[in-house]
Amino acid sequence: MVTVTLPDGSVRQFDKAVSVSEVAASIGAGLAKAALAGKVDGRLVDTSFVMEKDAKLSIVTDKDAEGLELIRHSTAHLLAYAVKELFPEAQVTIGPVIENGFYYDFSYKRPFTPEDLAAIERRMSELSKKDIPVSREVWKRDDAVKFFESIGEKYKAEIIAAIPSNEDISLYREGDFIDLCRGPHVPSTGKLRVFKLMKVAGAYWRGDSKNEMLQRVYGTAWAKKEDQEAYLHMLEEAEKRDHRRLAKQLDLFHMQEEAPGLVFWHPKGWVVWQQVEQYMRKVYQDNGYQEIRCPQILDRSLWEKSGHWENYKDNMFTTESEKRDYALKPMNCPGHVQVYNADLRSYRDLPLRYGEFGACHRNEASGALHGIMRVRGFTQDDGHIFCTQEQIQPECADFINLLISVYKDFGFTDVIYRLSTRPAKRVGSDEVWDIAEKALADALNAAGVPWEENPGEGAFYGPKIEFSLKDSIGRVWQCGTMQVDFSMPLRLGAEYVAEDNSRKVPVMLHRAIVGSMERFIGILIENHAGALPLWLAPVQVVAMNVTEHQAAYVQEVVAELKSAGIRVVPDLRNEKISYKIREHSLQKVPYQLVIGDKEVQAKTVTARVSDRKGSGENLAPMPVADFVLRLKNEVAERK
Repeated sequence: MVTVTLPDGSVRQFDKAVSVSEVAASIGAGLAKAALAGKVDGRLVDTSFVMEKDAKLSIVTDKDAEGLELIRHSTAHLLAYAVKELFPEAQVTIGPVIENGFYYDFSYKRPFTPEDLAAIERRMSELSKKDIPVSREVWKRDDAVKFFESIGEKYKAEIIAAIPSNEDISLYREGDFIDLCRGPHVPSTGKLRVFKLMKVAGAYWRGDSKNEMLQRVYGTAWAKKEDQEAYLHMLEEAEKRDHRRLAKQLDLFHMQEEAPGLVFWHPKGWVVWQQVEQYMRKVYQDNGYQEIRCPQILDRSLWEKSGHWENYKDNMFTTESEKRDYALKPMNCPGHVQVYNADLRSYRDLPLRYGEFGACHRNEASGALHGIMRVRGFTQDDGHIFCTQEQIQPECADFINLLISVYKDFGFTDVIYRLSTRPAKRVGSDEVWDIAEKALADALNAAGVPWEENPGEGAFYGPKIEFSLKDSIGRVWQCGTMQVDFSMPLRLGAEYVAEDNSRKVPVMLHRAIVGSMERFIGILIENHAGALPLWLAPVQVVAMNVTEHQAAYVQEVVAELKSAGIRVVPDLRNEKISYKIREHSLQKVPYQLVIGDKEVQAKTVTARVSDRKGSGENLAPMPVADFVLRLKNEVAERK
C-alpha cells in the first residue's frame, strides 16, 4: 500500500507503486492533461516517476513557477532536436534555462543565418504538434561516452567523461534525438506550444577564450501566447527606450574605445546628473547625514586590512609609486571607517551617519560592460551609519521610509523588498546574526511593506535588504541596499566608548538609495523613454518665435524665465514653426513656448506641453508670471 499526501492535506492510497501521472489521473482528467511534472517530498521529478513508498506529492502545471522553468528547459532540448534534424553535422553542447527563456550552444561549420533560425523554429513547431513522448533513460557512464563518440558528438562525450565513472548517467529521448540531461522534462513535446527563437551570438566552449567559438541560439518560451506577446512587446519598448540610443538622440553623453567603461558627460547629461546629485545631497542634509570626501587611491595595506585585497583584488585597478602598492577604490567603506577613526567616539555620538558621492573604479570584464548600466568608473550615493546593536532596527526602519519617499519622487512606486540571510560561509556568531536578521525583518515590518526572504544570500559579514524597483514597462532593477556589517569595523579598528566606559566596536550599516549614479540615470532615461519629468529635464522650456518680428519679445521671456531659475533656451532660427515644434518634441523638451504677434501684443505666452510620444497639447495663453508659477509648482511636486 502506498499513501500519497496532496498539498491540501487529502490522502490517496494505492495498492501498489504509483507514478505521478497515475496520481494526477486519479484526481481528474483535466489535471492529468495539465501535469508537467511532480514534486515528490520537495524534489522535482518527471510525471513518469514511480513512488514505491509513502510520499507527499504536488502536481506541477504551467501555472507554477517550476512549470514555466520546465517548459523553457524542455524547449531548449526541442531546439537541439530540430537543429539535429535540419543540420545533422551540427554538434550539441549545453542548453540551460535563463531569465525569460533559454539558449543552446552548437558547433557548426558555418554561422546560422536568420533564415536558418526561421527554419529551426518551424521544425520545432512541427515536432511539438507531433506530441512526441519524452522519456528518461539511465545509462552507465562509459556506455554513454562510447555512444556519443560513435554519433560524432564529441562535446557531449567530453562532458560525460568528466563525470565520475561510478555514477549513472541520465539521458532523455524524444523521437530519434537523445540528449544528456539531469531532468526533469515535460512528458511530451506537445506541451511546448509557445516559443520563439530570438538571436544567435558567439560563445566559447566552456566559457574559455582558448577554446572553439560556438554558436549560441537564444529563445524564449511561455505557458500562454498572451504572456509571450506581452514579453515581446516589452522587448520592443525596451529597444525604443535604450538609454544608449536616447543619449545620442538627446545629446546626453557618449562612450568611446579609448576609455572603455567610462562616461563622457555632455552639458545636457551633466544637468541631469546634477539634478539627481543635488536632490540626494538635500536628502542627506535633511536626514542627519554629514557629507564627506575620501581619497581615490589608498595604500595596499588598508585594502589588506579590510579584506578587499584577498577577496577582490582581480576587480581592482592597481598602481605603484615609490615602491608602494596602491589601488583605486572599488568601494567607499574603508575610507569612511578612516574618517570615523580620526576621533575618539562616544556612545553619545551614535548613530553617526556619513554620506559621500564617492567615485569608484572596478575592473569589470569588457564583455560585461553595458552603456552606463555597467561601467568601470562610477559614482555611488554611498552612506554608512555607525551605530550600536540596539540602533540597527530604528536606523533601518527610518532608511526604508526615506528610500520609499525618494523612489516616489523619481517616479517609482512599485518597490520589491528582499531580505538576504546568513550564508554558509560567514563570520560572526549565530547570536549576532540572529540580532541583525531580526532587526532588518522588524524594520521591514515596521515600514508595512511586503517582503520575501532570500535564504543564504547575505554577505559573509552580515545580512542585507535589497531594494528593487519596477519601471514603467515592468522591468525590475536592483538599486538600493541596506547591509549590516560587524566585520569591517572590527578589522579596521573602529570603536566607541560605551556608557560603562568600556571600548566597543560599532555596527556599520552600508546603505545606498540610487546606488550607482550612472546606472540610476540610465534607468531614469529608460523608464521615462527620454522624456524626463520637468524637474530633471536638462532643458525645461524652449521659446520659439513664429517670425523675426517676435525675436525681441522671445529674448525678454527667456531672460525672465532664467531669472526665475528655469532652464530655458531660445530658438530664433528662420525655420517654419511646425519644423521647430517637431524638432523640440523629438528632443523631449517638456514645454515649448510658441510666440506670435498675439503673444507679443498681450505680453503672454502660449505653452505647448509635450508627452512621451512627441505630441502634446496647447495651453491657453497666460502671462509669463503665471507660466513661471505653473513650472515652479510642477517642479516642487516632482510630477
